[in-house]
Amino acid sequence: MSEEVKEQTAPVEETQDTQTVEKKKYKRPASKKKVCAFCTDKTNVIDYKDGAKLRRYITENGKILPRRQTGTCSKHQRELATAIKRARVMAILPFKGE
Repeated sequence: MSEEVKEQTAPVEETQDTQTVEKKKYKRPASKKKVCAFCTDKTNVIDYKDGAKLRRYITENGKILPRRQTGTCSKHQRELATAIKRARVMAILPFKGE
């Protein structure tokens, strides 16, 4: 009987399992996947002379935005970068922001 009392009065130790249960992991809500604007328009060639369209894909400082921000596919991102660089040489787009 004295053994039973000892077992009941012994302090309960926390294991790693109980510690992980207490912490909650918060996940970000799933966002919509961005779709390539050039694929939806079915454009074959990205024209470097269309400065208004190309301005959407550069920052205020003149940097080309990455795929994860614009949502363009890899094929069109490469063509877009080439078109932006050509537009810069032709002075349609700035090399550097103001």
